[in-house]
Amino acid sequence: MMQGRFFFTCLVFFAVVLLLFGAGHGLVRHVAYSPGNNTETIYLSIEPGTSVNSVARQAASLELVEQPWHFKLVTRWRGLDRSLYAGEYEIPPTSTLYEILTKIEQQDTYKRRFGVPEGASVHDVELELQSSFGLNMEGYAKPSEGSLLPETYYYERGDKAADLVSRMQSAQQGALEALWRSRANNLPFTDRQQAIILASIVEKETGVASERPLVAAVFVNRLRKGMRLQSDPTVIYGISFGAPFGRALSRRDLRTDTPYNSYRRDGLPPTPIANPGKESIAAVLNPANVPYLYFVADGTGGHAFAVTLAEHNNNVARWRLIQEKTP
Repeated sequence: MMQGRFFFTCLVFFAVVLLLFGAGHGLVRHVAYSPGNNTETIYLSIEPGTSVNSVARQAASLELVEQPWHFKLVTRWRGLDRSLYAGEYEIPPTSTLYEILTKIEQQDTYKRRFGVPEGASVHDVELELQSSFGLNMEGYAKPSEGSLLPETYYYERGDKAADLVSRMQSAQQGALEALWRSRANNLPFTDRQQAIILASIVEKETGVASERPLVAAVFVNRLRKGMRLQSDPTVIYGISFGAPFGRALSRRDLRTDTPYNSYRRDGLPPTPIANPGKESIAAVLNPANVPYLYFVADGTGGHAFAVTLAEHNNNVARWRLIQEKTP
């Protein structure tokens, strides 16, 4: 009789345990796979050394979970209670807690985009760095003009701006080295920095990709003949040093003698006037084989090129007529 009761009690005990286990497992799965209440994309940031409790409270405040204990429960169930990887995570609307923790487990951190347009000055880039969310400006030093490669870069929240700049500089050095090896013979400059200086002028003179080798040819031909470059963007840089100019060049500007005024100074300016892209660097290292010495806007967004001054003056006259007719 006693053995029967004992056996019955054991059965009841194990049945209760199974029921509790099943209920608990069901609760965990319900919490793990229920959609979150966030109706917009949320960015969950986990700082190094942050406890699970702190992250749980943050997740609840962002409406990713209903209660902090939900986050702690499923984190423990997933075995992640001691390995919440630091970083910023992009959480789409109504993501489940299971999906959120999978993203964290896989260290699928959010990458922020930083774009450097072709022809941007270091002044422009510095302003963008300072206004970019999540970048750490500690240790940042303004880079030299022309040392950055215009391209799209990615960073994570908390990354140092100095490290991002270093990546831009390494990219430019790599691109320049590759292009330098296949440069044309008898170029009128002897080192890589001079190539960057000329490429920066080409970059600022035209936004038409197909024109870059032609514009480069004009400046290369003028350097070979000992002619001044007479480039308006160099004059502007000598006044603004890469900051927005905000007005048209005046005759007085053209007469103002600065080291960058290529109407008054021979040869190349002392530094680049912008950060040139790969195409402009390639253009000055392999300019078009044309005899052009002049160019002027043609009213279509491009330029009219000329060999002689007389031809150039005719092109200038046509451009002025277009300007007069433009409302």
